[in-house]
Amino acid sequence: MTSLPLTIRHELPVDAAAIERLHERAFGPGRFARTAFRLREGVPPDPALSFAAHVGTFLVGSIKVTPVLAGAHKALMLGPLTVDPAFEGKGIGAALMTRSIDAARAAGHELIMLVGDAPYYARFGFRVIPPGQLVLPGPADPARFLALELVEGALTQRKGAVAAWRMGA
Repeated sequence: MTSLPLTIRHELPVDAAAIERLHERAFGPGRFARTAFRLREGVPPDPALSFAAHVGTFLVGSIKVTPVLAGAHKALMLGPLTVDPAFEGKGIGAALMTRSIDAARAAGHELIMLVGDAPYYARFGFRVIPPGQLVLPGPADPARFLALELVEGALTQRKGAVAAWRMGA
């Protein structure tokens, strides 16, 4: 954990512009073509599971979680997780991950998926989804398509396409 005076709170509408600038710095314009981005396009993140990290008034990190369908079952798609490059390696990403995972578990969600670096996310319990079990709506390296079961056996129940899901639909 960081020794910085870090505050993590739910993402607020006032954070939107700073988060977009952070995403632009971290991921560049190519982020719009990524499969995970396209899956989330037009679907708002779950405000109860999306958080912003601040050092003082400076936004230094963000995590978003979006509802999706995995086969015929509800699931969550985590991402992007972003930390300002000047603050990397200080535990901010881990703090955001822990807060979001704990909130998802407390809310009764069963499964969180993401596309990301397996060695980084393994420490939170994410593991590679068996190839072909779930299919994203675009290309993704199967070794980077990961899941965390919040309820044991949740992943085995989900097979088929991963698609956007609008809460309340």
